Amino acid sequence: MAKNGSFVMYIDMNSYFASCEQQRHPELRGKPLGVLTYDSPNAAVIAASKEAKKFGVKSGMRLGDCRLLCPQMLTTTTHPAWYRIIHVDVMNILRSYCDDVIPKSIDEAVVNFHSYRLVYNDLTAVAKQIKADIARKYDYLTCSIGIAPNSFLAKLGTELQKPNGLVVITPENIDAHLATLQLTDLPGIASRNEHRLKMIGIRNPVEMRHASISLLRKAFGGVTGDYWHRRLNFGEVDMYSKVENRTMSATRTMSSQQSRDRQQLESMLISLCTRLEQRMVKSNIFCKEAYFSVRYKDNTKWETAIKLADPVQDAMELRSYIQQRIADFERSHKPAIVFNDKTFNIAVAIQSFIKGSVMQYSLFDNRIKKDMLRKVMYQIKDRFEQKNIVRKGSELFVPDVMKDAIGFGSVRDMLVKDGEVKNKYLLEEDY
Repeated sequence: MAKNGSFVMYIDMNSYFASCEQQRHPELRGKPLGVLTYDSPNAAVIAASKEAKKFGVKSGMRLGDCRLLCPQMLTTTTHPAWYRIIHVDVMNILRSYCDDVIPKSIDEAVVNFHSYRLVYNDLTAVAKQIKADIARKYDYLTCSIGIAPNSFLAKLGTELQKPNGLVVITPENIDAHLATLQLTDLPGIASRNEHRLKMIGIRNPVEMRHASISLLRKAFGGVTGDYWHRRLNFGEVDMYSKVENRTMSATRTMSSQQSRDRQQLESMLISLCTRLEQRMVKSNIFCKEAYFSVRYKDNTKWETAIKLADPVQDAMELRSYIQQRIADFERSHKPAIVFNDKTFNIAVAIQSFIKGSVMQYSLFDNRIKKDMLRKVMYQIKDRFEQKNIVRKGSELFVPDVMKDAIGFGSVRDMLVKDGEVKNKYLLEEDY
């Protein structure tokens, strides 16, 4: 049986996006590599290979700064569909050992073995076999695995030994592991929380684990303190298997060339809304709230939240609500312009979902015909494998404005049901 009640396994793929590129292009293996969304001298490196990290290159750094640390670093642009295909394959490997697999992101997952206590005598052996299965299918990919009594400590285990680590945390060894860490090494503890903890006398993770619930409540300002006490003392807080999306979002960072062209910014808005329409149609849901934001290069932001009078699924309808808010703002704040040459990032998010099966329509409303037509349109797209035909329509004047992005939150749209991926469009390359 698992050691001392350690029945939860956390899998974290190492340097995932860069390793996927090195898997796909063997000539890049063993070399420092940075993955970019756009091929530009001012681009940010969204992922660094294991080799690049040895030079101090980190995700989020500008390419120029990376080259100062590692002049020989190579670069490649992203291939998100490839990363998603590998994600699905890895999840299927995990499901071959246990049916309770919870993807946490495109490169992380929790496997809950509590119902398999009598099946596996040693989860360490299972973890080694999972590593071997992944390597058999993708020989350049490695993962770090943590095994612990709860998902938080299992995730912490993946941070203790990278790359290709395997750490088991038990009640007997937890303090020894925590003694090697700073407070900010705990997932979810940033500098502000560290300051609050030190203000009440908690200086390190071991002291935090042995602190009373009341003291932790004081540090975190309420029930969050209870959660931290449970996490560090083997209670489960973070593992949940609810698969419904609470929110959906689509966001893109703009290049300097794109931000100078109003048409490209408008086309990006259409593309973002169409991405969300695609996901809603695939999930058979409608949204009742929308959020739109524009971030600028000087770190300022313009945003608006919209409560929709009727549930919406249509991309152009969603776009019209956003455009109306933009027009109202620009009219009342002349000469302010929301889409300007300082635009750095555009984001659209939706929430408050209603299932299509419970939608109610007025007898005098033609929305039901539009919604049925939209559903049929996507069925036709599925049949002829034309996932981009509508989105590309927004790019007639500005070709290729919408490069596919990784979509960290889209893993729920890739859940496998009866052997089928929920949203197959995510596994198809853009051309």
